[in-house]
Amino acid sequence: MIAPHRPTPEEIADARKRIAPHFARTPLVRLDLGFPDRQIFLKLETLSPIGAFKLRPALNAVLSRDPAELESGVAVTSSGNMAYGMAWAARLIGVPMVAYMYRGAPQTKIDGVRALGGEVRFVSAETWWDYITGADHPDALELLINPVTDQAVLAGNGSIGVEIIEDLPDVDVVLTPYGGGSMTTGVASAIKAASDRCRVFAVEDDSAAPVSAALVAGQIVTIETRPSFIKSIGAPSLVPQIWPVVGDLIDGAIAVSPGQVTEAMRILFKKAKIVAEGAGAASLAAAIARPDLKGNIVCVVSGGNIDAAAYSTVLGGGIPSA
Repeated sequence: MIAPHRPTPEEIADARKRIAPHFARTPLVRLDLGFPDRQIFLKLETLSPIGAFKLRPALNAVLSRDPAELESGVAVTSSGNMAYGMAWAARLIGVPMVAYMYRGAPQTKIDGVRALGGEVRFVSAETWWDYITGADHPDALELLINPVTDQAVLAGNGSIGVEIIEDLPDVDVVLTPYGGGSMTTGVASAIKAASDRCRVFAVEDDSAAPVSAALVAGQIVTIETRPSFIKSIGAPSLVPQIWPVVGDLIDGAIAVSPGQVTEAMRILFKKAKIVAEGAGAASLAAAIARPDLKGNIVCVVSGGNIDAAAYSTVLGGGIPSA
């Protein structure tokens, strides 16, 4: 696996041009929570065609390749949204698509992949993680795109950061949910290239917070995790290839509890009529939990693909089962 680098402004600009015909700019809206010394803004990636930000990196990863590389199709390892995005991108260019997913991924995301013509192949959580961190897929004929370390994926995610800066030049803080690290890397690269004042934080589920642990230890560590309904963020460790890049970009990490996340989900629904999955609401949960963060704060609401039963539990005041 080729080690990724911080996407350059030129790489991000090229990605924006590639995806622009297929992906409408998502809005940045203010959420009034009555705070006297800070303003909360929401970057609504929930309004993408697949309900999540992952269409940006999937499109750029596919559209930047030589068509000959894609003749046998495209494959990706994903807990859901990247698979959904890749299925959409593969259908756009007319090639087969395979998603390697683990059982327990949200059914709405599995159904979304299949509805777009993608094939879902279930693997164990251990195998899934091995694929993310660079293990070979021995039987894969398709072009395998790593959802965390692929350079085109990082550049595609950078388009989120550019849009934030364009819409809110005086942004002070950006909060991004942290799963594998590709979103945080792309967004932070764009933000840091344009602003020397804005801080970027990785947001994690405290049931599995490897970024926080790595920052304390000064190196990647393996942690014990607890089951959580929040998918797409949280892992027993970090992807080693991306950590040197993202670790140099972020200003810290914030771990939030499932209870804080479900409260943020309810606030998003009540105050703005926004449906967010757990990972998507984590950034708002972090903003609420950290009153020391001042000024203009942007929360990236990464996705809204949550199963109906789980969301009903949240709106009823509960925390869904893991």
